[in-house]
Amino acid sequence: MQEAIVARKCFIVETKLSPDNDVEIVIESEDGTVSLDDCVELSRIFEQKFDREKEDYSLTVGSAGLDQPFKVLKQYVKAIGTEVQVLLRDGRKLKGVLTGASENEIRLKYTAREAVEGRKRKETVEHEDSFPMEMVNGVFPVVTAD
Repeated sequence: MQEAIVARKCFIVETKLSPDNDVEIVIESEDGTVSLDDCVELSRIFEQKFDREKEDYSLTVGSAGLDQPFKVLKQYVKAIGTEVQVLLRDGRKLKGVLTGASENEIRLKYTAREAVEGRKRKETVEHEDSFPMEMVNGVFPVVTAD
């Protein structure tokens, strides 16, 4: 099945198996969006590998939702250069451009309104900071209307 996923230029984000044998496979496209054809084809290939007479299961193949946080490093890497929302474990929410990602940390370029010494009003200050993955509670894509 992995060969078929790679051939369709996709990767697995998550697989779930419930106690009732409900199988859910979540995929994402390497260079675009997951199509219905991708889901149908991968579902068909999966079903060829298992005999429904021997295994009673239900199968769902779907794309990673835009309202779901990133789960695998490939999602972070794919999103470098795009706008994301980051939820930190200390309760902060930051919106900015993801400038880097590794297994250990993410880099985010963002602006914040801050008090600046010698000024009466808060000013917009640009930051580019690294956040260890232990500090990150979730990173979500930001969808903009065209």
